[in-house]
Amino acid sequence: MRKILVTLSAFTFMACGSHSDVREVDATAAADASKGYSSQTDTKTAIVEAKESANANANVSADAIKKHIEFLASDDLQGRKTGSEGIDEAATYIIKQFQDAGVKSYFSSYRDKFDAKGVSGYNIVGMLEGTDPKLKNEYVVIGAHYDHIGTAKAVNGDVLANGANDNASGTSAVIELAKYFAKSKSNKRSIIFALFSAEELGLLGSAHLAARLKTTEIKPYVMFNIEMIGVPMIGKDYSVYLTGFENSNMAEKFNSYSGAKVMGFLPQAKEYNLFKRSDNYAFYEVFKIPAQTVSTFDFTNFDYYHHVDDEAAVMNFDHIASVVNQLIPGVEGMTNSLNHEIIWNE
Repeated sequence: MRKILVTLSAFTFMACGSHSDVREVDATAAADASKGYSSQTDTKTAIVEAKESANANANVSADAIKKHIEFLASDDLQGRKTGSEGIDEAATYIIKQFQDAGVKSYFSSYRDKFDAKGVSGYNIVGMLEGTDPKLKNEYVVIGAHYDHIGTAKAVNGDVLANGANDNASGTSAVIELAKYFAKSKSNKRSIIFALFSAEELGLLGSAHLAARLKTTEIKPYVMFNIEMIGVPMIGKDYSVYLTGFENSNMAEKFNSYSGAKVMGFLPQAKEYNLFKRSDNYAFYEVFKIPAQTVSTFDFTNFDYYHHVDDEAAVMNFDHIASVVNQLIPGVEGMTNSLNHEIIWNE
């Protein structure tokens, strides 16, 4: 794997310069560090069983994931830079997906506008009301950023940074989760589905939405963010890792709801404080709730971070669909538990 310094989007907080305790990530060193932590017993068996279980009850197809990513990461969208025509087209596409599924806008419009360093940013915010008369007043927030950087260093004349893994993959997951719950109506708590803009500019969209929701009477229970799930990890006995793993019991409860080891611990996520580097963090800061990110980007399995070759052609659509199907039971557990079973450890 080539040596890169991961200081932006995949887990962005270094872009803001606001957290001196978050240091640069040397991907080569991180990859080397991971070698001592890979599970050595029954790893392949466990992960295959989890995927087979998810696929046996598949609600989300690889074809649906492919459709979303091929559109969002197409050259026509010009890399989805915040403030561009391309990201406006992406927003229109996401809204259409929500509308067709019956996911209502949370605010008066799906577009939640904010200033993003002099350009207009738009979060896309949808909502499904819970089915329980009492629990529907509580919310689970499911999010991902849908913006990217626009252009990157030219390779063979190509300068478009399509952002398939970063983060059309996570965006496709949120869309499909929204469609699933709109159809199943299996959520007692209400769910907010948020696609954030201006993540690449310093997590601005999520910061704006968390602050705006704070001015309402909303009672968020947990925030669950999805970032870069386009390719699988190798040699792990879990499907996705959870940032801030030790800060809550989310992984334990989620896996219990799922009946499989879906979430796990990645040492580098703790070492580089990835908990503070994605769109979950603003919701923790504002609401002091369990707010964490899942990802499969582990510093060893993807060479095209902020690169023009981060295109749909290198995505593993079967893997992404499998991850989303594995997430569904855990999300249902979070939305349906009678009590707040997921707790923060501080």
